[in-house]
Amino acid sequence: MDVTDTAQMYDRRLADAPEDAHWNVSDAPEPRIHRIHGYPAKFPAFLTTKALEYSRSLGNHPKRVADIFCGCGTVAQEARREGLEFWGCDINPVATLIARTKSANLRPARIEQFMQKILQCMPAQSNDAGLSHMATQRLQRWFTPSRFEELSQLLNAIRAAVPDRSAYRDVFYCAFSAILKSCSQWRQRSIKPTFDYEKLPAEVETAFTNQCLLLIRAFAELPQEGVTKRPEILQANVLTVPPPVPVDLIVTSPPYVTSYEYADLHQLSSLWLGYTEDHRSLRDGSIGSAQHSLNLRRDMRELNTVGTQVVFSLYNHNRRAAHAVANYYIDMQRVARRCLTFLAPRGLAVFVIGNTRYSGVDIDNAAHLTEALLDAGFSCVSAAKRTISNKAATPYRNGNGRFSREKTPNHIYDHEYVLIAHQ
Repeated sequence: MDVTDTAQMYDRRLADAPEDAHWNVSDAPEPRIHRIHGYPAKFPAFLTTKALEYSRSLGNHPKRVADIFCGCGTVAQEARREGLEFWGCDINPVATLIARTKSANLRPARIEQFMQKILQCMPAQSNDAGLSHMATQRLQRWFTPSRFEELSQLLNAIRAAVPDRSAYRDVFYCAFSAILKSCSQWRQRSIKPTFDYEKLPAEVETAFTNQCLLLIRAFAELPQEGVTKRPEILQANVLTVPPPVPVDLIVTSPPYVTSYEYADLHQLSSLWLGYTEDHRSLRDGSIGSAQHSLNLRRDMRELNTVGTQVVFSLYNHNRRAAHAVANYYIDMQRVARRCLTFLAPRGLAVFVIGNTRYSGVDIDNAAHLTEALLDAGFSCVSAAKRTISNKAATPYRNGNGRFSREKTPNHIYDHEYVLIAHQ
C-alpha cells in the first residue's frame, strides 16, 4: 500500500499524495445489509476491510474497532462480520437506528413472522399515530391525506405486533423509515428537502412488504458464527461522550463541511418516530453545523495554520460560509485530540475525508485534519488518495443537488483522502 509521510503538511499540503488503487475497489460484492436504508454519502463497506488489512500489515491485530461518526453503521456491520468488538456513536437518532438494525443478530424467519403479524393487524389500527400537533403539521406537508393515514396505521401496527423491548422493534422501525420518502412528495434522490408536485407516492403496504423482504434476504446472508457480543452504538456527540474501553482501530468518515444537514434530510423519520417535534433541534451538537454560534474574531485563535488560511480566503467571498467552515474546523481539531484518548497503545485512526469548493475557494479539509492530528499528538500521519467512482463520471451537481455530467458552477472533487494517524 503506497502512502506518503505528511510530517511537513504545513507547507506541502496533500497535492503530492499518491493515488493508491488499493483503496479504490472492493475485492468482493457489498453485502445486501448495507442497502436496507438510504443514506447520503454512505461509507463504502470495503474501506473497513482495507483498514483492517493495513493495520494487520503493520503487525497490529485489532480486536476492538470504533467509528466516531458511525452514521448508518457500515463499519459496525463489517466489524461484526470479522468477529470483532465495536463501539460507535453518532448524533443522529435515525442513523443510530439504522446502525443498530444492521449490526443486530436476528433470525430471518422471526422477521417474517412479525411482518405477517403487522400486516394482518394493520387494517384494524387507528389512523392517529399519536404525534404532537407540531410534528403532525410538519409531516402533513409532505404526505397526501390517504398516505398519512395509512402510515399512521402501519406505525400503530408495528407497536401492537412487536413487543416494545424486543430487538426486532428496531428492524421494523427501520423498514418504516426506509419507505417514508417513496411514500411522500419528497423528490426522489434529492439531497435536500424538495417538494415534487408531480410525484405519485408509493403504496404504503406494498412498499413496507418489499422493504421487509429485503431485510429478510439481507439477514439471511449474514454469517452467524464468529459473531461477538452485540456492538455498542450510542446516540451521542463524540466530543462529549465518555471515552469507551480503549480501541485498537478507529475507522471513520467525518461529515463534510458546508454539506449535508442530516437533521434536515432525515426529518420525516425523526418526526414520525417521535425523536423530536421539530427536526431543526437535532442540528444541535452536530459537528460543524452551520447553526452553531461563533465569535469569529475570538474563536479564530483556535484555528490551526491550514484552517486560518482557508477561512480568511473564504471570508471576503462568503462570510456566512467562512463562519460555517471555522465552526467545522474548530470541532474537527477537538475531534483529533479526542481520538488520541480513545486508542489503545499502538492504535491507529483511519479517516476517509474529501475536499470541497465553496464560492470559488478550495476547502482543504484533508490538509486541515492532517495538521490537527499531528498537533493532537499523533506520531505521524500517512496519506493516500482514492478515486470516488460515481463522482469521477459525474463531476458536477445540478440545481437539484444530483450528480451530473453537464458543466455547472457546482464542481465537485472526484477523489478523497485516506489519512492514517499512528499513535
